[in-house]
Amino acid sequence: MRNFVYIAPDYQSTRLGYLRAGAIVPRAAEPAGFKRCKGGFYRIDPRGYVCVGTGATLDTKHPIALAAVRGPRRGEPFPYHYVVSRSPPPHLYVHLPTPEEQRTVEGRPLGARGMNAWIVQEIGRTIGDADPISAFLESGRDLPKPAGAEEKVRFHAHRGRAKARSAFGLMASFDWTGRRFGLTTELDLVPIDRTRPAHVSELRGVVFKAPGVPAFVMHQGLRALRPDEEGKLRPAEYVPFRSGWVLTGRASSGGAHRAEGKPGEALAAYLETTEGVWLAASSLRVGRLGQDLWGHAKRGKRWIDISIELQMLVAYEGNTPVFATLVSTGKGGLSDPEITGATVQGTFFVQSKHVTATMDGDPASEAAFELHDVPYVQYFHQNYAIHGAYWHDEFGKARSNGCVNVSPADAAWLFEFTDPPVPAAWHGAMTPAGGTLVYVHP
Repeated sequence: MRNFVYIAPDYQSTRLGYLRAGAIVPRAAEPAGFKRCKGGFYRIDPRGYVCVGTGATLDTKHPIALAAVRGPRRGEPFPYHYVVSRSPPPHLYVHLPTPEEQRTVEGRPLGARGMNAWIVQEIGRTIGDADPISAFLESGRDLPKPAGAEEKVRFHAHRGRAKARSAFGLMASFDWTGRRFGLTTELDLVPIDRTRPAHVSELRGVVFKAPGVPAFVMHQGLRALRPDEEGKLRPAEYVPFRSGWVLTGRASSGGAHRAEGKPGEALAAYLETTEGVWLAASSLRVGRLGQDLWGHAKRGKRWIDISIELQMLVAYEGNTPVFATLVSTGKGGLSDPEITGATVQGTFFVQSKHVTATMDGDPASEAAFELHDVPYVQYFHQNYAIHGAYWHDEFGKARSNGCVNVSPADAAWLFEFTDPPVPAAWHGAMTPAGGTLVYVHP
């Protein structure tokens, strides 16, 4: 599942990142060395060296390369389509099962109808049309298991059930025997009617087009105000719940414009946005601009400010805010992260970035989970990370187990904003020295 890229043709050299099973990248014609690598280290684009052996091959017709029909759709909110297991969880098939195999494994009668109308509608809304069945699956061969992927049991047609409370990223989906089957990134086939397709959150952060303070609408049905020809504020269009805005600093009591007020003051019934509309202060969650505490911003570097009390993230270039969004930090709030599910506070640096990564809960807990392919993960301290969440849409509320959850679209934006950069064909990158600064505080 991971084949590391090294800074030099040597396993003992620094790791720059890794490639995922199925990735195909340009390489040098000849190996650069054979130190602890019988197949040789090859330089790849745009940098680094990969050992040919257990984790990599020069054969582009290798079964894993043929079976992994598609890599992640990087830059999109969902790099894969996502499904969450229902109870009982789905079986993990090793090939497209015949009706007889489905009857034996799942107890489905041979004459059973396909998926019910609800799941058909959900698949259409979230996953879309089925992919053409790949030549590898048509051949009838069993799907290979990439090195590093777990395979506890192996039966004729399946690898047992998925874990309870599990979720998967799907590279592709296929219509077969009246059902839709999804191909996971670990090369298993799951019947999608035994899952619940995940929906992309509509939340999008606000990109700053002019200086100001970020704010988010926290009430449904809020109506904007616009000034008429006499300068008085009149009701205008409705604005979406959790939509982001940038405030100019001007405030109004509701009649003629008043520029002397500031956001948050009692007289500020309405606050002006850089888009020219005014919004009710009581319906907004107004951010606080961070300060340069480390001399980091003075050098023009990028950094990220996360407020636990406001459940808000603001990204900066130097002293200038460029992006803001709502987040979900740990449900422990401001308590001790060692004994609760709070998010750790302090100043950190991004250590590693992953287009997707698997996250597990405590296996001893009844509420344990296994979330495959969590999108756009950025670890900044031990197991604490900023990442997209496809299993909830409650951004703006504390509800994670300690990580900083953001909407998938915002996670994709932040992934490209921060350091270290991840080359296009790579699945992850790391830097021991640390990348973009992350400041987490009340």
